[in-house]
Amino acid sequence: MTHRLPPEWAPQAWLWIGFPHLADEWQGFLAAAQAEIAAFARAVAESGQPARLVCRDEASATLARELTGDAVDIRIHHYGDIWLRDTGPLVVADTDGSLRAQLFGFNGWGGKYVMDGDTEIGATLAGEAGLQNARADWVLEGGAIDVDGTGLGVTTEQCLLNPNRNPHLSRAQIEQNLHRDLGIEQLLWLGDGLINDHTDGHVDNLARFVAPGTLALPVAAGADDPNAAIYASAKARAEAFGVKVVAIPSPGLVERVDAEGHLKIQPASHMNFAITSHAVIVPTYGTASDQSAVAAIGACFPERKTIGLRADAVLAGGGSFHCASQQMPWTASVTAG
Repeated sequence: MTHRLPPEWAPQAWLWIGFPHLADEWQGFLAAAQAEIAAFARAVAESGQPARLVCRDEASATLARELTGDAVDIRIHHYGDIWLRDTGPLVVADTDGSLRAQLFGFNGWGGKYVMDGDTEIGATLAGEAGLQNARADWVLEGGAIDVDGTGLGVTTEQCLLNPNRNPHLSRAQIEQNLHRDLGIEQLLWLGDGLINDHTDGHVDNLARFVAPGTLALPVAAGADDPNAAIYASAKARAEAFGVKVVAIPSPGLVERVDAEGHLKIQPASHMNFAITSHAVIVPTYGTASDQSAVAAIGACFPERKTIGLRADAVLAGGGSFHCASQQMPWTASVTAG
């Protein structure tokens, strides 16, 4: 294999972050979500790594500048939702150190959230970075997979085997495609993702590699944790596969009244943290697990500053900090243009 998707803890040139702009997608939480994303971008920039906050239009850019000050680089591009982890480019490294963007088909998370601009933003950001790109002939979102840099990847059956993505592909064919396109040589299949995850169970809300062969997984907060069985299944599969498991506290039961007036379980997770060159930004929700989760994740990255930031409003839109961001790996050939 001549190319491979680097792990997230590899050096980064900058981090792209999407800025919320669609009021209908945030159920009354738009202003709060904008403030939380701005705080995320500021934290990345203040840690010493450039942050590129991607805004839909000049009005959004003006607000973003007011919220972030001069530390954050504001970029205006046409896109729909803010989840650049899924719509942005996955940048792979060749053995000679050169980088290129790998793009995939995108169908609005199985046709549920189709928005103007989301199929184009990946190529736009790749062009901004001066990267050559190739588009694969199948559907994949970046949040559906995670890698440890050695050729090992992790995903969930709920997402990658979902007939709303690639009904014509078998499990074996998906594994072959991941090997071809991202250099993934072994794949750990977990079962379901979190309950009510809009993405059909993206792995980045459940399990994250924190070192080669080491997978962080939540531990149920108590008997009422709605994802307790999902966490237990993931742990059993990971240990049977042979990876080391690190326990991270779960937020437990987090509920919110939805637009129809129904009390609904939220897919709140501390696992949706963003790793940058100098910091790890962990979403918190005002739950009893906040401090212990930040500490547990911080112990996995002792050379980085670990920062907990509230993400309640971002969650109202369906994701968190990792979902809203996409890293640009660093190489000597990359400039900050």
